[in-house]
Amino acid sequence: MAVSSMTGFAQVQIRAPLGDEQQLSYTLAVKSVNHRFLDLQFRLPSGLDALEMELRKVLKEQLVRGHVDLTLSVDRSSQAKAGYNRELISGYLAAFDAARREHYLEGEPDLNAALRLPGALQGEDRGNDSLATLAASVLEQIGPLLEQLKAMRAREGDALEAILRGTLDRLAAATASVAELRSEIEQRYQERLAQRLAAAVGPEFNQQRVLEEVAVLVERSDISEELARMTTHIEHFRELLSAGGEAGKKLDFLLQEMNREANTLLSKTSGVSGKGMRITELGLAMKAEIEKAREQIQNVE
Repeated sequence: MAVSSMTGFAQVQIRAPLGDEQQLSYTLAVKSVNHRFLDLQFRLPSGLDALEMELRKVLKEQLVRGHVDLTLSVDRSSQAKAGYNRELISGYLAAFDAARREHYLEGEPDLNAALRLPGALQGEDRGNDSLATLAASVLEQIGPLLEQLKAMRAREGDALEAILRGTLDRLAAATASVAELRSEIEQRYQERLAQRLAAAVGPEFNQQRVLEEVAVLVERSDISEELARMTTHIEHFRELLSAGGEAGKKLDFLLQEMNREANTLLSKTSGVSGKGMRITELGLAMKAEIEKAREQIQNVE
């Protein structure tokens, strides 16, 4: 199972039969972006509260994290059958006939003028029948639609995984380079401390005591534990990527730990000249890679 991105989009356009050779046309779309939790937002026509509850249940079963917008747009023209206001037109014709007889006029009523009266033309809305048909059709389509969404999120996840694995390779290479320099840097650090202590106390000093103090300081500057933990974190990160599933929060936590190790490594090796500068460069490169990875991780489910 690969990791999944939280970014995706899917849409379907459906024509559902209503009977009497009528159709109900609608568009169902779902869009998701990154979010700490599963945040569901619905944009549905009025009268579909029960449908929203069903859709919310389905989305919670299918998705883990992300801000998800589900939009249902109905083509209103497909819901109505063209008709006219019989009472209004009948009243118009009766008034026309009454006026003609009262004033002894000739002429015939103009149907075009009658149909242009406000409210003369209207649709025969199917009301509850169309809503029930719409709800049933949407529930049939939501499953395939979410599969489309998850397929796109999986493709985005593959791209994220490739980027993150590249980052891990560079972190591992930098960690290995620091490990190769560690023994030489510790030796240089010990020599520098001995020279500074000798200069401070003059020619007459207890060399054994100074060496013991130097040994304590060198031990405090030892970076072997940081390197070991960094290597362990990198391997754990790779395992989580391979396992897939809901890995985003775990990966983010690991990157925080990696950043802490890189900071400690830099603090312990600061001030060491020569190849110590190379360790500083490698440590800063580690932090840059970790920061890039943290930006990518924000979109991993």
